Amino acid sequence: MATLPHITLDFNRKIKLSHDGGELSSDTGQMIFREFDEKIGFSATLAAYLQLIDERRYYVHANEDLLRQKIYQLIAGYAEDDAADALIHDPVFTQIMGKDALASQPSLSRFLERFDSSSITSLLQANQALLDKMHMHRESDAIILDLDSTHADTYGKQEQSAYNAHYGTIGFHPMVAFDGVTSDFLKSELRPGNVYTSNGVVDFVRPLIEHYNENFPWMMPFLRADSGFAVPALYDLCEKESVSYVIRLKSNVKLQRLADELHPASASKDMSKSECYFEESEYQAKSWKKARKIMIQSVRPAGEMFFTHSFFVTNLSDVFSPQVIVQSYQRRGTMENYIKEAKNGFDLDRMSSHSFQANEARMMLSLLAYNLTNWLRTLCFPEGQQQMQIQTIRTRIIKVASKLVKSGRSFYFKLASSFVYASFFSKVLRSVQKLQIE
Repeated sequence: MATLPHITLDFNRKIKLSHDGGELSSDTGQMIFREFDEKIGFSATLAAYLQLIDERRYYVHANEDLLRQKIYQLIAGYAEDDAADALIHDPVFTQIMGKDALASQPSLSRFLERFDSSSITSLLQANQALLDKMHMHRESDAIILDLDSTHADTYGKQEQSAYNAHYGTIGFHPMVAFDGVTSDFLKSELRPGNVYTSNGVVDFVRPLIEHYNENFPWMMPFLRADSGFAVPALYDLCEKESVSYVIRLKSNVKLQRLADELHPASASKDMSKSECYFEESEYQAKSWKKARKIMIQSVRPAGEMFFTHSFFVTNLSDVFSPQVIVQSYQRRGTMENYIKEAKNGFDLDRMSSHSFQANEARMMLSLLAYNLTNWLRTLCFPEGQQQMQIQTIRTRIIKVASKLVKSGRSFYFKLASSFVYASFFSKVLRSVQKLQIE
C-alpha cells in the first residue's frame, strides 16, 4: 500500500498529513448496501446460480466471495481491479465480505478469466430471479422492454474488438435492454464491434418475452426500439407473443411520398408558428409479409416551409390515438440516461481484458451493481429522491468516513461527526431495515 509520509502544508505549517490513521474507512455507506443485499437475498441468489469451471485445488477466496467483492467495489466507484490492493484490510469491506482480508488484484483478474458462456448465462438467470422478486414485491402490472445498443471503446488487442462505422471508433457493440417503468437493467449482451445494431435481436429478446408471458401472464409487455431494430423478424415475434410494440422506421422514398400526400409543402397562413400533425396509415415494405399500421409525425418548424416526417410501425390498437402512440415512443429517451448511468457510474463499457468472455463478465458485474443500486434507491430512498444518480448516492451515503472501535464481541463504526448527510443516511438505513421481501 502506498503511504503518505508526514508532510507539512505551506498554507499552515501547523498542519501535518500522514497515512497512519489506523482502522478507518471512507466507504462506510457500503454497510447500507450490504444490509439491503441481505434483505433481498442478492448475494445468496448470485451464489446459488453462479457456475464456473474452477480447477483450483487450494484457494482462500471462493468464487462467490470474489463476485461480491467486485460488485461492491464497482458500487463504491473502484472499477479497476488493482483498487483491491489498497482495500485488502479496509474495515468496512472486510466486514461486508465477512473475511479478515480481501482478494488482491491478481485474484480478481484470474476470477474473471474463469468465465465462459455458461457462466454468463448463470448470472443472467440470477439477475432474472432477482428481477422476478422485485416485480412481485412491487406488484408490477406492466413492463416496457426498451432495446438499444451502445459502444464500448477499446484501446488494446481485445478479442473481437473491431471498427464501428456508426460510432467512428474501435471497440465492442453491446446490446442492452432496460425496463422503461422501473429503470431496471434487464439484460445485456456483448457483441463484436462491427456487427449491425439489430444483429441477434430476436434471439436476445425472445427469452425475455417468453419468460414474462409465462411467469407474469397478467403483465402487459410493451416493446420500444429505434430504427436500428426495425426488422420484420422482431415484428413477427412480438405479434406472435402478443407483445405491443412501437418501433421507429428509417425514412425512404415511399414513406416520404405517403407523408407528403398528407401534408404537402405549402405556404402557411402564419409562418411564425410551428405546426405538428400526427397521422395513421398502412404501409408494407418489400421485406414484410403483410401491411402494418404506421404512425406519421409531421413537423414544420416556425419560419420553415417544408415538413419533417418521422415514421413508426406499431401494433397498438385503435384505442390509442396516433399522438399518444408517438409520445409513448418519445418517452423512450429516458433509456439514454440509464445507459449513461451504467457507463459513467458502473463502468459498463470498461473492457480492459484481452479475453472476450472476461470482458462480457465485467459487463455483467456492472449490470448487477447497477441493479442492486437501482433497487435500493427505488425501494428505500425517500419520495422524490428515488431517481438519484450513483455519483450523488456515493456523496450522500457511501463516502462517509468512520473509525472502527472493537469492544468485546462488538464492532463499532463511529461515523464522522461532521457528516453533512447524516439525516438522509439514517432515513435510508431505517427504510432498509423495515423492508420485507418474501
